[in-house]
Amino acid sequence: MYRYDAYDQRAVDERVAQFRDQTRRYLAGELTEDEYRPLRLQNGLYVQRHAPMLRIAVPYGLFSSAQLRMLAHVARTYDKGYGHFTTRQNIQFNWPALADVPEILAQLATVQMHAIQTSGNCIRNITSDAFAGVAGDERIDPRPWCEILRQWSSFHPEFAHLPRKFKFAVNGAEEDRAVIQAHDIGLDVIRNEAGEIGFRVLVGGGLGRTPIIGEEIASFVPWQHIVTYCESILRVYNLHGRRDNKYKARIKILVKALGIEEFRRQVEAEWAHVKNGPSTLTEAEVARVAAHFVDPVYETLPAHDAAYAEALADNKPFAAWAKRNVRAHKVPGYASVVLSLKKTGVPPGDISAEQMELVADLADAHSYGEVRATHQQNLVLADVRQSELFKLWQTLRDAGLATPNIGLLTDIIACPGGDYCALANAKSIPIAQAIQERFDDLDYLYEIGDIDLNISGCMNACGHHHVGHIGVLGVDKNGEEWYQVTVGGAQGNDASLGKVIGPSFAAHEMADVVSSLIETYVENRHEDERFIDTVRRLGIEPFKTNVYGKRQQERKVAHG
Repeated sequence: MYRYDAYDQRAVDERVAQFRDQTRRYLAGELTEDEYRPLRLQNGLYVQRHAPMLRIAVPYGLFSSAQLRMLAHVARTYDKGYGHFTTRQNIQFNWPALADVPEILAQLATVQMHAIQTSGNCIRNITSDAFAGVAGDERIDPRPWCEILRQWSSFHPEFAHLPRKFKFAVNGAEEDRAVIQAHDIGLDVIRNEAGEIGFRVLVGGGLGRTPIIGEEIASFVPWQHIVTYCESILRVYNLHGRRDNKYKARIKILVKALGIEEFRRQVEAEWAHVKNGPSTLTEAEVARVAAHFVDPVYETLPAHDAAYAEALADNKPFAAWAKRNVRAHKVPGYASVVLSLKKTGVPPGDISAEQMELVADLADAHSYGEVRATHQQNLVLADVRQSELFKLWQTLRDAGLATPNIGLLTDIIACPGGDYCALANAKSIPIAQAIQERFDDLDYLYEIGDIDLNISGCMNACGHHHVGHIGVLGVDKNGEEWYQVTVGGAQGNDASLGKVIGPSFAAHEMADVVSSLIETYVENRHEDERFIDTVRRLGIEPFKTNVYGKRQQERKVAHG
């Protein structure tokens, strides 16, 4: 993984010192709230419903065991003993005291971590495939390109005050595991017919109040010019993006208003001025960054470990976990393991300080000291020997990190919602827990099969509800919490936006609503047909009819 050089470390250390003084002046009354707000946002510090929230950057979801141990220390020392992994592969702390935040940042800097550009109208944390570098379907490792873009975008003065926040995602595999179609800029690293590396560029995607699937603006940008091309996109956006209405300020609104052809014309006109300028990449610069992402020294192992196969045959719980939580690796004899942060009764994405320390130890013992965060709010140990999987599973099981539900209904994506966020219209966590409790029968989950269920507490869509097979959105109705439901959303290569099935539901109805949706699927599916395939074949009407018919009948009974 990338290691800071002296320049990187100095930049982060100077930012910590700067923010320490800014916070001191604010607490002393020398800075007003309006003066301090943009300063704290530049350092990942929000004011939430009950306390400040600090969001720490985890670039493209990759961090070391030492960094995870520091996060555990922060959780235990300055928070309430846990952290929350987000859909941008970052981690949030929900309870730090404002006066402690500069010291937290200073300690994070000692392990090459920071909170810079995790908030505000700037280029946010760049996300990518959690299985980058180890996936069998990978064309090109996206991590060096993520790092190049991170270094280019960090502290970029021209893009520090954009019309709104700006999000990148980068994919390098046949299957898109980074949701590039739902980002302001989505990059697909590819090779052309001549074998040259370049990028397919998507623009104008995003969720939130106006969900839009991004459009292709360039089918192939040579690698030398990807920074200048992205720079040109951002310049057009910075010049013409709306600043009079924050709900219309994202680049997706500008792209739709101009049309993709006109937007492309303006970008290419801008690009003509900078295409061969100082930001043009050189082979030496790419090689410098790529040298941080070489493969570890893998052992020569049999493709199928005999002891692993025997354990699968003899232990049904282990076999169930391996089926859902273990992924194939590009190197024979190795596997990638997903650690579920979705145990029933625990808010999705939450992890305790003790669990963080354990995962750090396991990363050192089994995965070359590295951990990855997924945008589905789970963790990954990417390089585990097959022969060690049974022992690893036993340890994870005892720590509550081995729920065998990856890709199933209870592997729920959920934002913190109204329990924490001041922007939320409704709580997300109680809805997630009610659904998890309703579907806690693993045998039934396996029978249902793959389903993505995503929950957001407001239209900002931090829970990615638009691209869930089942999406749940918290809404406010006369001061009460209600929930709108969509079906048919999807991520991946065939990304789509869900459709609203009808009027919203009260919180106490949500587990029943999801049950009705699942019943409709089970009754109508073809053999081996996934939930999303059934929805696409039948449309939303059968699901809508079943859900509202049952709700109407139940309400009649309840009212006599």
